Amino acid sequence: MTPLVRNRLIAVAALLVAGAGLAFVAFGNIGENLVYYWSPAEMVSQGERAYGPTIRLGGVVKPGSIEWNEAHTTLQFRVASDHTPESVSVLVRSTEVPPQMFRAGIGVVVEGTYDASQVFSSNRLMVNHSNEYRPPKPGEEPRKWQETVEGSTTASAATGAQ
Repeated sequence: MTPLVRNRLIAVAALLVAGAGLAFVAFGNIGENLVYYWSPAEMVSQGERAYGPTIRLGGVVKPGSIEWNEAHTTLQFRVASDHTPESVSVLVRSTEVPPQMFRAGIGVVVEGTYDASQVFSSNRLMVNHSNEYRPPKPGEEPRKWQETVEGSTTASAATGAQ
């Protein structure tokens, strides 16, 4: 075998190995690793297709829907597509302590799964907020997240918002 033929065979073999590796990465179980990002209206419109896969659900916390059980560390609230009262909303349950900025009317992204009982089980809760920081005024103490949640639910209950 001449050196030229040997070098060509090595090059062809290397290209075949690289192509097989690329095909495996491109087509091998990629569907199992996808995370969909949907609004509540988009997720509800998907019907049974939304049951099961990991989803990032983005929307706003519906006023008057926050229920916090401190004893069991469970949080339940509704995520709506927008701020209008008639917008589509989805019930979300989470077992993690919400961020300090969590309150009614704020934008949120929750990650988890949706099931046939129409409940979104969240294992990750993130709030959308501006990048502007306002420190407390002199003599003012920062609010704790629970006060923020309780303040928003009592304020929305007083206005009759749901």
